[in-house]
Amino acid sequence: AAIWLTQSFNVAVSSTTQTVFETGALYTLSVIPLFTLMGNLVTRAGLSKELYAAAYGFFGHRPGGLATSTILACAGFGAICGSSLATAATMARVALPEMEARGYKPGLATASIAAGGTLGILIPPSVIMVLYGLMTDTSIAALFAAGVIPGLVATAFYIGAVRWTTWRDPSSGPAGERIGWSGRIAALREVWRVVLLFVVVLGGIYGGLFTPTEAAGIGAFGAFVIALARRDMSFSDYVDILIDSARTSAMIFAVLTGALIFANYVNFTSMSSDLSGIVESYRIHPLAVIFVMVAIYVVLGCLLESISMIVLTVPVFYPIVQSLGFDLVWFGILVVVVTEISLITPPVGMNVFVLRAFTPHVSTGVIFRGLTPFIVADFVRITLLILVPAITLILPQWLKLLR
Repeated sequence: AAIWLTQSFNVAVSSTTQTVFETGALYTLSVIPLFTLMGNLVTRAGLSKELYAAAYGFFGHRPGGLATSTILACAGFGAICGSSLATAATMARVALPEMEARGYKPGLATASIAAGGTLGILIPPSVIMVLYGLMTDTSIAALFAAGVIPGLVATAFYIGAVRWTTWRDPSSGPAGERIGWSGRIAALREVWRVVLLFVVVLGGIYGGLFTPTEAAGIGAFGAFVIALARRDMSFSDYVDILIDSARTSAMIFAVLTGALIFANYVNFTSMSSDLSGIVESYRIHPLAVIFVMVAIYVVLGCLLESISMIVLTVPVFYPIVQSLGFDLVWFGILVVVVTEISLITPPVGMNVFVLRAFTPHVSTGVIFRGLTPFIVADFVRITLLILVPAITLILPQWLKLLR
């Protein structure tokens, strides 16, 4: 309708039909259903329990150790899942009963799962990165590489938030029993499948063995083999996984198609050039523009869920960022990080509402209060990523993935 009003009915119909057809026929988009399938297979196969057990073996005996183990398990699970909501929901089933049984206060227990769940969209592979890459014509392999170090930094900051919480209130996260080295080694033996899948998928991309699209196919096949080897799922479980993957993929395709149509509308107007002109006429410092964009994302994150934010803002923002001379890979990681923050900020923190389904006895206010140190850590982290772009770009530069 907007294209019709600004151009003509024929242009609107032609532009829209062409976008729908080209989006559906785009080979590189097969990465979305394949990574979605890989994530669903890994989730149903129960690998999250093995990751949690391995992390607990090394950190469970420390104050807040279960919460720290949860964040590390979320990071590992997010590396092969790619969905924050799925990571939060899965770890809620695995970690929350353990923390409640050991006397953890509800605020820290739920906050560590909600915050750790956000790592699912930052540590590659990530569907959000794929969407951003397709909308801005940015290398998906470069985005995946750029997300690795910020993902590790995010994990460290969240562990710091746990330590700060238990330092202020030791009773919020009592220490568990110490596990000997024999138990730790036994737990590590159980996670070799996860490590192997992660190394094959990302190592193959960065080693030049296959493209991100081919990596998605190999990852989905590897997850299927792992699920078969565990022998604890029925035929109906596999059917449910395929149906759920198809539904999720259809939703993402519909959203992406709408986003690209909206991007066409932005291109038909002079919005991007007008905004760039305003920035130039007022001689606003480029970094100030980036901070303003981040502030807009933070505000939108209080009202919208992550995909909606990206659909509405990226077509408008990325031409301005490009005109200011910033790297689109670096900006893409900033967008993903701010999207992470939106998953745990009130009033529409999607990870919090996922947790509420598993913790009806814990109020939403308690969860948000527990998340306060994690949100503060997020703001410190995104400021660091803005001021020190090398954190984001050093790995893709080393791998020679930047144009």
